[in-house]
Amino acid sequence: MAKQTLILGSQRAELLKNWRNGVILAELDEKHDPRPVLKLFNPCGAQTWLLTEIVDGDDEDTILFGLCDLGFGTPELGYVSLAELKSVRFMGGALGIERDIHFCATKTLAEYTAEARRLGRIEVC
Repeated sequence: MAKQTLILGSQRAELLKNWRNGVILAELDEKHDPRPVLKLFNPCGAQTWLLTEIVDGDDEDTILFGLCDLGFGTPELGYVSLAELKSVRFMGGALGIERDIHFCATKTLAEYTAEARRLGRIEVC
């Protein structure tokens, strides 16, 4: 089975653009609340990540920012290492973290975060 690419080139560009816009808006003391660009998930469990920005790193050590739900009922905003996500394996190595190819954000990150905190999980239809 071929390994799925977790971030497409167009998504990487959008994630970087969001990070740059956030830096500029922070300097202007303005609100930065983009829509998530990417949804990653554990196909065997409850973990979900709605990601808005690439914060730092190259292809091997990319750090992403977004709403992280590790399945414990307390979703939170935070940072995640792409290398760590890529290293996670399930079912004897047959499965790993996957990209939701059908995900299209309908809310801003703040709206998803408020809803996830209220529900105790990220819920994306």
